[in-house]
Amino acid sequence: MQIIKEGGHRLFETDPETVRYVAEMLEQLRRRGLDAVREYSRKYDDWSPARFELTEKQIKAAVAACPPQLIKDTAFCQGNVRRFARAQLRTLTNLEVESRPGVWLGHRHIPVGAVGSYVPGGRYPMFGSAQMSIIPAKVAGVKTVVACTPPVKGSGYYPATINAMRAAGADRIFVLGGVPAMALMAFGMGEVEPVDILCGAGNKFVAEAKRQLFGQCGIDLLAGPTEIAIIADDSADPALVACDLLGQAEHDPNSGQLCICLGERLAREVLREVERQLEVLPTRDIARQSWANFGKLYVAEDRAEAIRLSDDYAPEHLELHVRQPDFYFRRLKNYGSLFIGEETTVAYGDKSIGTNHILPTSRSARYTGGVWVGKFLKTVTYQRMTPAASVKVGEVTARQCDVERMQAHAITARVRVARYGRQSRR
Repeated sequence: MQIIKEGGHRLFETDPETVRYVAEMLEQLRRRGLDAVREYSRKYDDWSPARFELTEKQIKAAVAACPPQLIKDTAFCQGNVRRFARAQLRTLTNLEVESRPGVWLGHRHIPVGAVGSYVPGGRYPMFGSAQMSIIPAKVAGVKTVVACTPPVKGSGYYPATINAMRAAGADRIFVLGGVPAMALMAFGMGEVEPVDILCGAGNKFVAEAKRQLFGQCGIDLLAGPTEIAIIADDSADPALVACDLLGQAEHDPNSGQLCICLGERLAREVLREVERQLEVLPTRDIARQSWANFGKLYVAEDRAEAIRLSDDYAPEHLELHVRQPDFYFRRLKNYGSLFIGEETTVAYGDKSIGTNHILPTSRSARYTGGVWVGKFLKTVTYQRMTPAASVKVGEVTARQCDVERMQAHAITARVRVARYGRQSRR
Protein backbone atom coordinates (compact mmCIF):
# COMPACT_ATOMS: atom_id res chain seq x y z
CA MET A 1 0.00 0.00 0.00
CA GLN A 2 1.14 3.51 -0.83
CA ILE A 3 -0.23 6.46 1.15
CA ILE A 4 -0.92 9.55 -0.96
CA LYS A 5 -2.83 11.36 1.78
CA GLU A 6 -3.35 10.26 5.38
CA GLY A 7 -6.19 11.53 7.54
CA GLY A 8 -6.67 11.56 11.26
CA HIS A 9 -8.01 8.82 13.50
CA ARG A 10 -11.79 9.09 13.72
CA LEU A 11 -13.03 6.00 15.55
CA PHE A 12 -16.13 7.31 17.28
CA GLU A 13 -15.53 7.47 21.00
CA THR A 14 -17.73 9.47 23.34
CA ASP A 15 -15.69 11.95 25.33
CA PRO A 16 -16.07 11.91 29.12
CA GLU A 17 -17.46 15.45 29.19
CA THR A 18 -20.29 14.50 26.82
CA VAL A 19 -21.05 11.39 28.87
CA ARG A 20 -21.23 13.41 32.07
CA TYR A 21 -23.28 16.22 30.58
CA VAL A 22 -25.84 13.92 28.97
CA ALA A 23 -26.15 11.86 32.15
CA GLU A 24 -26.92 15.01 34.14
CA MET A 25 -29.49 16.12 31.57
CA LEU A 26 -31.22 12.74 31.56
CA GLU A 27 -31.40 12.71 35.34
CA GLN A 28 -33.02 16.15 35.34
CA LEU A 29 -35.40 15.11 32.57
CA ARG A 30 -36.31 11.88 34.34
CA ARG A 31 -36.90 13.64 37.66
CA ARG A 32 -38.53 16.90 36.55
CA GLY A 33 -40.27 15.82 33.36
CA LEU A 34 -41.77 18.48 31.12
CA ASP A 35 -40.45 21.33 33.27
CA ALA A 36 -36.91 20.24 32.40
CA VAL A 37 -37.87 19.65 28.76
CA ARG A 38 -39.11 23.22 28.49
CA GLU A 39 -36.06 24.62 30.28
CA TYR A 40 -33.57 22.87 27.99
CA SER A 41 -35.57 23.63 24.84
CA ARG A 42 -35.67 27.31 25.72
CA LYS A 43 -31.96 27.34 26.53
CA TYR A 44 -30.65 25.55 23.45
CA ASP A 45 -33.27 26.18 20.77
CA ASP A 46 -35.02 29.33 21.94
CA TRP A 47 -38.21 27.27 21.65
CA SER A 48 -40.94 27.08 24.29
CA PRO A 49 -44.41 26.73 22.72
CA ALA A 50 -47.56 26.05 24.71
CA ARG A 51 -47.32 22.44 23.48
CA PHE A 52 -44.45 20.69 21.79
CA GLU A 53 -46.81 18.33 19.97
CA LEU A 54 -48.25 19.68 16.73
CA THR A 55 -52.01 19.72 16.33
CA GLU A 56 -53.71 18.35 13.26
CA LYS A 57 -54.37 21.93 12.17
CA GLN A 58 -50.67 22.82 12.46
CA ILE A 59 -49.65 19.70 10.53
CA LYS A 60 -52.07 20.49 7.70
CA ALA A 61 -50.79 24.07 7.57
CA ALA A 62 -47.18 22.83 7.32
CA VAL A 63 -48.11 20.47 4.50
CA ALA A 64 -49.98 23.24 2.71
CA ALA A 65 -46.87 25.44 2.91
CA CYS A 66 -44.86 22.93 0.87
CA PRO A 67 -44.57 23.46 -2.89
CA PRO A 68 -46.42 20.80 -4.96
CA GLN A 69 -43.16 19.59 -6.52
CA LEU A 70 -41.64 19.00 -3.07
CA ILE A 71 -44.68 16.97 -2.01
CA LYS A 72 -44.50 14.97 -5.25
CA ASP A 73 -40.77 14.32 -4.91
CA THR A 74 -41.13 13.31 -1.26
CA ALA A 75 -43.84 10.84 -2.27
CA PHE A 76 -41.49 9.40 -4.92
CA CYS A 77 -38.72 8.87 -2.36
CA GLN A 78 -41.03 7.45 0.28
CA GLY A 79 -42.66 5.12 -2.23
CA ASN A 80 -39.27 3.60 -2.99
CA VAL A 81 -38.48 3.15 0.71
CA ARG A 82 -41.88 1.59 1.36
CA ARG A 83 -41.63 -0.86 -1.55
CA PHE A 84 -38.21 -2.05 -0.46
CA ALA A 85 -39.31 -2.41 3.19
CA ARG A 86 -42.31 -4.48 2.10
CA ALA A 87 -40.06 -6.68 -0.02
CA GLN A 88 -37.76 -7.18 2.97
CA LEU A 89 -40.73 -8.10 5.16
CA ARG A 90 -41.73 -10.83 2.72
CA THR A 91 -38.40 -12.57 3.38
CA LEU A 92 -39.20 -12.83 7.10
CA THR A 93 -41.45 -15.85 7.44
CA ASN A 94 -42.68 -17.62 10.53
CA LEU A 95 -41.22 -21.07 11.06
CA GLU A 96 -42.33 -24.36 12.61
CA VAL A 97 -40.47 -27.66 12.30
CA GLU A 98 -40.85 -31.09 13.87
CA SER A 99 -37.28 -31.36 15.13
CA ARG A 100 -37.73 -34.94 16.36
CA PRO A 101 -40.81 -37.17 16.67
CA GLY A 102 -43.43 -35.36 18.71
CA VAL A 103 -41.36 -32.15 19.22
CA TRP A 104 -42.33 -28.99 17.33
CA LEU A 105 -40.16 -25.87 17.46
CA GLY A 106 -40.93 -22.56 15.86
CA HIS A 107 -40.44 -18.85 15.73
CA ARG A 108 -42.68 -15.86 15.08
CA HIS A 109 -41.87 -12.27 14.10
CA ILE A 110 -43.78 -9.86 16.35
CA PRO A 111 -43.59 -6.08 15.89
CA VAL A 112 -42.71 -3.92 18.88
CA GLY A 113 -45.53 -1.78 20.17
CA ALA A 114 -44.10 1.74 19.84
CA VAL A 115 -41.13 3.40 18.15
CA GLY A 116 -39.60 6.81 18.79
CA SER A 117 -38.27 8.34 15.56
CA TYR A 118 -35.79 11.22 15.70
CA VAL A 119 -35.56 13.28 12.51
CA PRO A 120 -32.44 15.51 12.77
CA GLY A 121 -32.20 19.18 11.89
CA GLY A 122 -29.21 21.25 12.95
CA ARG A 123 -26.86 22.33 10.15
CA TYR A 124 -29.13 20.85 7.47
CA PRO A 125 -32.89 20.17 7.64
CA MET A 126 -32.62 16.46 6.86
CA PHE A 127 -36.31 15.83 6.28
CA GLY A 128 -35.48 12.79 4.14
CA SER A 129 -34.51 11.00 7.34
CA ALA A 130 -38.20 10.78 8.31
CA GLN A 131 -38.95 7.89 5.97
CA MET A 132 -35.88 5.94 7.02
CA SER A 133 -37.17 5.17 10.51
CA ILE A 134 -40.93 5.74 10.30
CA ILE A 135 -41.72 3.75 7.15
CA PRO A 136 -39.88 0.50 8.05
CA ALA A 137 -41.51 0.60 11.49
CA LYS A 138 -45.01 1.00 10.05
CA VAL A 139 -44.38 -1.68 7.41
CA ALA A 140 -43.23 -4.01 10.21
CA GLY A 141 -46.59 -3.48 11.90
CA VAL A 142 -45.64 -1.07 14.70
CA LYS A 143 -48.86 0.41 16.07
CA THR A 144 -47.53 3.78 17.27
CA VAL A 145 -44.66 5.89 15.94
CA VAL A 146 -43.85 9.03 17.91
CA ALA A 147 -41.66 11.38 15.89
CA CYS A 148 -39.57 14.33 17.09
CA THR A 149 -37.65 16.90 15.10
CA PRO A 150 -35.77 19.95 16.41
CA PRO A 151 -37.17 23.43 15.78
CA VAL A 152 -35.68 26.01 13.49
CA LYS A 153 -34.04 27.98 16.27
CA GLY A 154 -36.54 30.41 17.72
CA SER A 155 -38.84 30.36 14.71
CA GLY A 156 -40.87 27.18 14.50
CA TYR A 157 -40.34 24.22 12.23
CA TYR A 158 -39.43 23.28 8.70
CA PRO A 159 -42.62 22.48 6.71
CA ALA A 160 -40.87 19.90 4.49
CA THR A 161 -39.91 17.89 7.57
CA ILE A 162 -43.44 17.91 8.96
CA ASN A 163 -44.81 16.87 5.57
CA ALA A 164 -42.31 14.01 5.37
CA MET A 165 -43.10 12.80 8.90
CA ARG A 166 -46.85 12.81 8.29
CA ALA A 167 -46.57 11.18 4.85
CA ALA A 168 -44.29 8.47 6.25
CA GLY A 169 -46.94 7.55 8.82
CA ALA A 170 -45.97 9.21 12.11
CA ASP A 171 -48.86 8.98 14.57
CA ARG A 172 -47.74 11.88 16.75
CA ILE A 173 -45.34 14.69 15.83
CA PHE A 174 -43.36 16.79 18.31
CA VAL A 175 -41.16 19.78 17.52
CA LEU A 176 -38.43 19.11 20.05
CA GLY A 177 -34.75 18.42 19.61
CA GLY A 178 -31.70 16.79 21.15
CA VAL A 179 -31.53 14.97 24.47
CA PRO A 180 -34.94 16.26 25.67
CA ALA A 181 -36.58 14.67 22.62
CA MET A 182 -34.95 11.32 23.30
CA ALA A 183 -35.95 11.50 26.96
CA LEU A 184 -39.56 12.41 26.14
CA MET A 185 -39.92 9.39 23.87
CA ALA A 186 -38.12 7.02 26.24
CA PHE A 187 -39.76 8.12 29.51
CA GLY A 188 -43.16 9.22 28.19
CA MET A 189 -43.47 12.05 30.73
CA GLY A 190 -47.26 11.80 30.69
CA GLU A 191 -47.31 12.94 27.06
CA VAL A 192 -46.87 9.59 25.31
CA GLU A 193 -46.52 5.96 26.27
CA PRO A 194 -42.79 5.18 26.61
CA VAL A 195 -41.52 3.76 23.33
CA ASP A 196 -39.94 0.35 22.90
CA ILE A 197 -37.22 1.41 20.45
CA LEU A 198 -35.51 4.75 19.76
CA CYS A 199 -34.43 5.21 16.17
CA GLY A 200 -32.72 7.89 14.11
CA ALA A 201 -29.51 9.82 13.63
CA GLY A 202 -28.37 12.93 15.48
CA ASN A 203 -25.38 14.79 16.89
CA LYS A 204 -23.01 13.45 19.55
CA PHE A 205 -25.42 14.38 22.36
CA VAL A 206 -28.29 12.49 20.72
CA ALA A 207 -26.03 9.48 20.14
CA GLU A 208 -24.87 9.52 23.76
CA ALA A 209 -28.45 9.88 25.01
CA LYS A 210 -29.39 6.78 23.01
CA ARG A 211 -26.45 4.89 24.49
CA GLN A 212 -27.44 5.81 28.04
CA LEU A 213 -31.14 5.11 27.45
CA PHE A 214 -30.47 1.60 26.13
CA GLY A 215 -32.10 -0.74 28.60
CA GLN A 216 -34.88 1.72 29.35
CA CYS A 217 -35.77 0.91 25.75
CA GLY A 218 -34.07 -0.55 22.70
CA ILE A 219 -32.13 1.48 20.14
CA ASP A 220 -31.46 1.04 16.45
CA LEU A 221 -27.68 1.55 16.52
CA LEU A 222 -25.03 4.02 17.63
CA ALA A 223 -23.50 6.14 14.91
CA GLY A 224 -20.95 8.91 14.76
CA PRO A 225 -20.14 11.30 11.89
CA THR A 226 -20.85 10.00 8.40
CA GLU A 227 -18.22 8.39 6.18
CA ILE A 228 -17.59 7.13 2.67
CA ALA A 229 -15.07 4.79 1.07
CA ILE A 230 -14.50 4.43 -2.67
CA ILE A 231 -12.57 1.70 -4.46
CA ALA A 232 -11.52 2.89 -7.93
CA ASP A 233 -9.49 1.32 -10.74
CA ASP A 234 -8.22 2.81 -14.00
CA SER A 235 -11.72 2.71 -15.50
CA ALA A 236 -12.92 5.31 -12.97
CA ASP A 237 -13.52 8.98 -13.72
CA PRO A 238 -11.36 10.89 -11.21
CA ALA A 239 -13.67 13.91 -11.33
CA LEU A 240 -16.66 11.75 -10.37
CA VAL A 241 -14.70 10.02 -7.60
CA ALA A 242 -13.68 13.39 -6.18
CA CYS A 243 -17.25 14.67 -6.45
CA ASP A 244 -18.57 11.74 -4.40
CA LEU A 245 -15.88 12.11 -1.74
CA LEU A 246 -16.85 15.76 -1.27
CA GLY A 247 -20.52 14.84 -1.28
CA GLN A 248 -19.96 13.24 2.13
CA ALA A 249 -17.33 15.71 3.31
CA GLU A 250 -19.89 18.52 3.39
CA HIS A 251 -21.89 16.78 6.13
CA ASP A 252 -19.70 17.62 9.08
CA PRO A 253 -16.11 18.72 9.84
CA ASN A 254 -15.64 15.25 11.34
CA SER A 255 -16.90 13.27 8.33
CA GLY A 256 -14.55 10.60 7.02
CA GLN A 257 -13.50 9.88 3.43
CA LEU A 258 -11.33 7.04 2.16
CA CYS A 259 -10.36 6.54 -1.48
CA ILE A 260 -8.52 3.34 -2.45
CA CYS A 261 -7.07 3.54 -5.95
CA LEU A 262 -5.63 0.72 -8.05
CA GLY A 263 -2.80 2.87 -9.39
CA GLU A 264 -0.83 5.96 -8.37
CA ARG A 265 -1.70 7.95 -11.49
CA LEU A 266 -5.44 7.74 -10.69
CA ALA A 267 -4.80 8.66 -7.06
CA ARG A 268 -2.90 11.80 -8.05
CA GLU A 269 -5.69 12.78 -10.47
CA VAL A 270 -8.32 12.29 -7.75
CA LEU A 271 -6.29 14.45 -5.36
CA ARG A 272 -6.05 17.24 -7.94
CA GLU A 273 -9.77 17.01 -8.65
CA VAL A 274 -10.67 17.24 -4.96
CA GLU A 275 -8.61 20.41 -4.59
CA ARG A 276 -10.04 21.88 -7.80
CA GLN A 277 -13.65 21.17 -6.84
CA LEU A 278 -13.16 22.50 -3.31
CA GLU A 279 -12.45 25.92 -4.79
CA VAL A 280 -16.00 26.21 -6.16
CA LEU A 281 -18.03 23.98 -3.83
CA PRO A 282 -20.74 26.06 -2.07
CA THR A 283 -20.21 24.12 1.19
CA ARG A 284 -16.41 24.20 0.93
CA ASP A 285 -15.89 25.66 4.41
CA ILE A 286 -17.10 22.42 5.99
CA ALA A 287 -15.92 20.04 3.28
CA ARG A 288 -12.38 21.47 3.30
CA GLN A 289 -12.04 20.91 7.05
CA SER A 290 -13.34 17.37 6.74
CA TRP A 291 -11.06 16.47 3.82
CA ALA A 292 -8.03 18.09 5.45
CA ASN A 293 -8.51 16.34 8.79
CA PHE A 294 -10.08 12.99 7.90
CA GLY A 295 -9.59 12.39 4.16
CA LYS A 296 -7.46 9.37 3.24
CA LEU A 297 -6.10 8.48 -0.20
CA TYR A 298 -4.32 5.14 -0.66
CA VAL A 299 -2.89 3.16 -3.55
CA ALA A 300 -3.48 -0.59 -3.21
CA GLU A 301 -1.07 -3.08 -4.75
CA ASP A 302 -3.91 -5.21 -6.11
CA ARG A 303 -7.61 -5.95 -5.75
CA ALA A 304 -7.10 -8.19 -2.75
CA GLU A 305 -5.34 -5.42 -0.83
CA ALA A 306 -8.07 -2.95 -1.82
CA ILE A 307 -10.66 -5.28 -0.31
CA ARG A 308 -8.59 -5.75 2.83
CA LEU A 309 -8.17 -2.00 3.31
CA SER A 310 -11.87 -1.37 2.78
CA ASP A 311 -12.98 -4.15 5.13
CA ASP A 312 -10.62 -2.82 7.81
CA TYR A 313 -12.11 0.69 7.46
CA ALA A 314 -15.63 -0.88 7.49
CA PRO A 315 -17.27 2.22 5.98
CA GLU A 316 -20.82 3.39 6.41
CA HIS A 317 -21.07 3.88 2.62
CA LEU A 318 -18.90 2.08 0.06
CA GLU A 319 -18.83 2.92 -3.65
CA LEU A 320 -17.29 0.74 -6.38
CA HIS A 321 -15.92 2.61 -9.42
CA VAL A 322 -14.34 -0.46 -10.99
CA ARG A 323 -14.34 -2.47 -14.19
CA GLN A 324 -15.43 -5.76 -12.58
CA PRO A 325 -17.69 -4.92 -9.63
CA ASP A 326 -18.88 -8.52 -9.14
CA PHE A 327 -15.37 -9.51 -8.05
CA TYR A 328 -15.60 -7.07 -5.16
CA PHE A 329 -19.29 -7.72 -4.47
CA ARG A 330 -18.60 -11.40 -3.79
CA ARG A 331 -15.67 -10.71 -1.45
CA LEU A 332 -16.34 -7.49 0.49
CA LYS A 333 -17.81 -8.08 3.94
CA ASN A 334 -17.74 -4.89 6.05
CA TYR A 335 -19.89 -1.96 4.93
CA GLY A 336 -23.20 -0.36 5.82
CA SER A 337 -24.48 0.01 2.26
CA LEU A 338 -22.78 -0.78 -1.05
CA PHE A 339 -23.11 1.36 -4.19
CA ILE A 340 -22.14 -0.70 -7.22
CA GLY A 341 -20.92 1.19 -10.27
CA GLU A 342 -20.62 4.88 -11.03
CA GLU A 343 -24.31 5.06 -11.99
CA THR A 344 -25.30 5.18 -8.33
CA THR A 345 -24.04 7.36 -5.50
CA VAL A 346 -24.45 7.80 -1.75
CA ALA A 347 -26.89 10.68 -2.23
CA TYR A 348 -29.31 8.28 -3.94
CA GLY A 349 -29.25 6.01 -0.89
CA ASP A 350 -29.55 8.97 1.46
CA LYS A 351 -32.55 10.50 -0.23
CA SER A 352 -34.49 8.56 -2.81
CA ILE A 353 -33.53 5.11 -4.04
CA GLY A 354 -35.23 3.08 -1.30
CA THR A 355 -32.48 1.54 0.84
CA ASN A 356 -32.05 2.92 4.34
CA HIS A 357 -29.60 5.69 5.24
CA ILE A 358 -29.46 5.02 9.00
CA LEU A 359 -26.25 2.98 8.83
CA PRO A 360 -23.35 1.87 11.05
CA THR A 361 -20.31 4.14 11.30
CA SER A 362 -16.96 4.12 13.09
CA ARG A 363 -16.17 0.53 12.05
CA SER A 364 -19.38 -0.85 13.56
CA ALA A 365 -20.19 -2.28 10.11
CA ARG A 366 -17.93 -5.12 11.26
CA TYR A 367 -20.79 -6.44 13.40
CA THR A 368 -24.07 -4.83 12.33
CA GLY A 369 -26.00 -3.62 9.35
CA GLY A 370 -28.23 -0.58 9.20
CA VAL A 371 -31.87 0.04 10.00
CA TRP A 372 -34.35 -2.15 8.12
CA VAL A 373 -37.83 -3.54 8.65
CA GLY A 374 -36.45 -6.38 10.78
CA LYS A 375 -35.12 -3.88 13.33
CA PHE A 376 -38.68 -3.37 14.55
CA LEU A 377 -39.56 -7.05 14.84
CA LYS A 378 -38.88 -9.41 17.73
CA THR A 379 -38.14 -12.95 16.60
CA VAL A 380 -39.48 -15.12 19.42
CA THR A 381 -39.37 -18.87 19.70
CA TYR A 382 -41.86 -21.44 21.00
CA GLN A 383 -42.04 -25.18 21.57
CA ARG A 384 -44.69 -27.87 22.02
CA MET A 385 -44.54 -31.65 22.25
CA THR A 386 -46.49 -34.86 22.74
CA PRO A 387 -46.51 -36.72 26.10
CA ALA A 388 -44.28 -39.44 24.65
CA ALA A 389 -41.74 -36.87 23.43
CA SER A 390 -41.81 -35.18 26.86
CA VAL A 391 -40.76 -38.49 28.44
CA LYS A 392 -37.85 -38.94 26.04
CA VAL A 393 -36.60 -35.38 26.32
CA GLY A 394 -37.28 -35.30 30.08
CA GLU A 395 -35.02 -38.27 30.81
CA VAL A 396 -32.07 -36.61 29.08
CA THR A 397 -32.84 -33.20 30.59
CA ALA A 398 -32.94 -34.60 34.14
CA ARG A 399 -29.52 -36.20 33.75
CA GLN A 400 -28.08 -32.97 32.35
CA CYS A 401 -29.48 -31.04 35.32
CA ASP A 402 -27.95 -33.54 37.75
CA VAL A 403 -24.51 -32.89 36.30
CA GLU A 404 -25.05 -29.14 36.75
CA ARG A 405 -26.37 -29.77 40.31
CA MET A 406 -29.56 -27.87 39.50
CA GLN A 407 -31.92 -30.16 41.39
CA ALA A 408 -35.08 -28.09 41.06
CA HIS A 409 -34.60 -28.07 37.30
CA ALA A 410 -34.17 -31.85 37.34
CA ILE A 411 -37.38 -32.30 39.33
CA THR A 412 -39.40 -30.36 36.73
CA ALA A 413 -38.23 -32.87 34.14
CA ARG A 414 -38.69 -36.00 36.28
CA VAL A 415 -42.26 -35.21 37.31
CA ARG A 416 -43.16 -35.13 33.63
CA VAL A 417 -41.30 -38.36 32.94
CA ALA A 418 -43.25 -39.97 35.75
CA ARG A 419 -46.61 -38.50 34.75
CA TYR A 420 -46.48 -39.19 31.04
CA GLY A 421 -44.57 -42.44 31.47
CA ARG A 422 -47.49 -43.84 33.52
CA GLN A 423 -49.96 -42.69 30.89
CA SER A 424 -48.06 -44.51 28.16
CA ARG A 425 -48.07 -47.76 30.22
CA ARG A 426 -51.85 -47.77 30.73
